Order: sequence, then C-alpha cells, then structure tokens
Amino acid sequence: MTDRPRLAGVRAVLASAVLGAVASLGHAPLGWPVFTLIGLAAGIFLILRSLSPLQAGWRAWGLAAGYFGVTLSWLVEPFFIDAARHGWMAPFALFFMAAGLALLWGAAVALTHRISAPSLRWLSVAFALTGAEAIRGWVFTGFPWGNPGHVWIDTPYAQLAAYIGASGLGALTFLMAALMAQIAVPGQFARVRLSLVALGVVSAVGGFVAGQALENAPLPDDRDVTLRLVQPNAPQHLKWHPDHAYDFVRRQIDLTAAAPNPGQPRPDLVIWPETAVPTLLDWTDDLRPTMAEAAQGAPVLFGVQRGDAMQYYNSLALIGPDGAVQASYDKHHLVPFGEYIPLGDWLDEFGISAFAARAGNGYSAGPGARLMDTGVAGNVLPLICYEAIFPRDIRAAPRRADWILHATNDAWFGDYSMPYQHLAQARFRAIEFGLPVIRVANTGISAVIDVSGQLRDALALGHAGFLDAPLPGAAPPTPYSRHGDLPLAVLITVALFGLLARRVTKAR
Repeated sequence: MTDRPRLAGVRAVLASAVLGAVASLGHAPLGWPVFTLIGLAAGIFLILRSLSPLQAGWRAWGLAAGYFGVTLSWLVEPFFIDAARHGWMAPFALFFMAAGLALLWGAAVALTHRISAPSLRWLSVAFALTGAEAIRGWVFTGFPWGNPGHVWIDTPYAQLAAYIGASGLGALTFLMAALMAQIAVPGQFARVRLSLVALGVVSAVGGFVAGQALENAPLPDDRDVTLRLVQPNAPQHLKWHPDHAYDFVRRQIDLTAAAPNPGQPRPDLVIWPETAVPTLLDWTDDLRPTMAEAAQGAPVLFGVQRGDAMQYYNSLALIGPDGAVQASYDKHHLVPFGEYIPLGDWLDEFGISAFAARAGNGYSAGPGARLMDTGVAGNVLPLICYEAIFPRDIRAAPRRADWILHATNDAWFGDYSMPYQHLAQARFRAIEFGLPVIRVANTGISAVIDVSGQLRDALALGHAGFLDAPLPGAAPPTPYSRHGDLPLAVLITVALFGLLARRVTKAR
C-alpha cells in the first residue's frame, strides 16, 4: 500500500512531462501557440492539485523537463558533426540541460506553494514560473532560449513586445494558462469562475486588438541604402576542413562580385556571416584586397577570428574599398562550454591552463556592446550568434544604433528547429527596440527584418546565394528599449512579497 502514493506521484510527474512536451509545440518550426497554452494550463492544473510543496515542485519540474527537452532538442546536433567520437554524448547533454533548467521551475513553484494561500495559488504559480524564467535569463550568464513568449511571434500579440518584451509576453502566457487551470479546478464557486472567465476574455481580446493595431501601424520609410547579404551554405563538417575551407571563401567572393538583379543598384554594403573567413584577421592581408575588389567599392563586413597575443576573439571586421580594416567588433557574450570554459582563467592561477581563454584555450570576451560606423549605411550594433537572444546586450550599447546586425553560423545545429527559433528571437529584438534587424547566416536563414518583426525578404535555409535589399527605416525608441525588463522584475517581486505577507497575516 505504501508504494501506491509513490507510484501515483511518479505518474503525475511523467504526465506533467508529456504536457510540457505538448507546450513546446508552440515554438518554431511548428508554431502552434494554442498547444503551448493547453499544455501549460493542463500542467498547472496538476500542480494546483498537489498536496504539498514538494509534490508541486516535482510536477513543475516534470512540466519544465518535457518542455525544455523538446524545445531544445536541437542541442544534440553538434555532437553528430563527428558522430563517431561525440555522438554518444548527445542524449546526456540534452537530458542534463533540460533537467537542470527544470530545477528553476520546480524550486520556484515549491516555494510559492508554501507561501501562498490556496485561493491564490493559481496566481502564485504564474508569478513563480515568470520569476524562474527571469532568473534563467541571467544565471550563469543567462540562457533565455525558449521563453513561452516566443511562441507568439507570428501573431498580433507579438507587437506587445514593444512595451513588455518577449519576457512580458511569457508572463502573460503563464497568467493565461494559470487562469485556464484555475477555472478547471473542481469546487470553485460559480461567481469566481465567471469572474475569471471574464478577466481572461477581456485580457485576450484586449491584447489581440492592441497587437493588431500595432501590427498595422505605418512603418518608417526605407533608407536609401542597399545591403547585400551573402549566404555561403558551408556545412559545418566541411567549413574548417583544409581541403574545402577556401572553396567557401571563394563562393562568398563570387557572390559578392555577382551583378545585381535587373533594375537594382549595386550594394552599398556587403555582409558575410559569422566566421565567414576561416583564419585569423591578421592572416588575411592577401585575401582582403580580393574581397574589396569583388565588392566594387562597397565596404565588406565579415566574420573572422582575431588574435591578440595568446587571446582569441570571435569578431566582425569592416574593410573599405582598399581592403584595409576600418573597424572591428569582438563578441562579448560568449557561450559557456561552447566558446569558453567558465572559471577557466581562474584555474590558470593554480597552474591549470588547459581551460583558460587568456592562454588561448577558448575565446576571450570583448569589452562589450559597441556601435560600428559603416559609412553610408550608418551606425550598426553588431550581434554575433548567441548575443541576439539577450535584449539586455542591445540596451547596453552606448547609444542607439540605426540598425542591428545579427551575424551567425547556425550550421552546428541542424536544419529543423534551431535556425527557425533563432530567427524568431531576432524578430523579437526588432519589435522590442524599434530597429530593423539584418540577419546574415552561414546556412540560413538570412533575412531582412523590419521594425514590426516581419520578414521583408529572406534566403531559404540550406541554400547558397545572395540577397540585395534596401535597409528598412528605424522607428522611434520603444517603451521596452527604455525600461527593459525592470517593470516586470518589480511586478514579480512585489507580487511574491504580497503573497507572503497575506499568508503571514492570515496565519496570525
């Protein structure tokens, strides 16, 4: 008999994991946000039926593990670049990543279950999950990939990100799901249910109408600047191979030199993707004049590695018509364990230099966000790969840019979900900051994104080619660009302290 409650608890956690997997279907490439609401609502319903904080925490952990396990399934792809050596690690990497991230959801829900009154538990769960996602965006340098707010990118609700950001949309998603779960809880008074339904309908309709109005607002005029986006489509297993690497450089040179389509002007700026040149910048003296000649007078902005003594940087460099380097940017928000080993430089103090970036073992971080003057195309804020998922890296710029460049190489992560999810986040950055985003990716998806987050034009995933397009205009600064996630953080803090204060007052 004693095993029955334990078995029921395991079943509830497994059921929560399945519901989390359902909730993940709102993310690209499927883009079914209704499944996100259904999965989260059903998962929160199980949490609300919990009899203890520990039980609630385990069910929240299961919900998150299923959600992250499917949403981040692309994490296995890099291990299959060299499957014979690394393929066996793939399932372990995905499991530990999903299980580790799920601890934040589990701990937050268990805590709020303990401090909140039963009648407000549905609301406390929504705030707990929102708080857990906020922490996920910062702890260990942050990893906000897969926030539930991202599922709304192809709906009018996405336009609300100009005010509350993608993280605010995530908070609304949790709130709507918790509301749906509370309505389904047996034993609620009809009047309370009616009030909840009314609140939900008003919120949903109001949000949709507001988003629709923003989506249909007049867009700023395009600038009189033509950009050329170059997409070489270099497979990751060949990109750095000594027998093939220069072939892809040659392909980019040919695409740069190609005549524009009939009726289109020559580009004013040519852009290549992240690490487009597979060598160090200091070793490109013979290559850069060839690149400049192919661009026929236009500057070229390209991804390359840069060395400085024993430190190496993932960089972007701008060259002029003579091939001379005019400006460069070093990526400052690096991928832990992918581009550097955390605490590696600290270990170097004890003679363990194998993980130290400053000893050449991994990339070093650049000094921070900065603008790059491209001449006729204005001031651009460069983001390299991973940096585009952090709105705070854009807000950290010394002043407002004219546009944002997202240079990336997504070839590491396959051709199913990751490139589309990465693109969705770049689209949110355009909405949040009222700035056009130009995305140039090695294997795709390269795209021109206007301030409403819409794709003006794009190069398909897995195809080589170039895209000539005018640079969209910038909108005035958005409320989110001024305040970021600070209002949401204040709201979560006040709400949780309010729940605690109410519980303490009742206990007296």
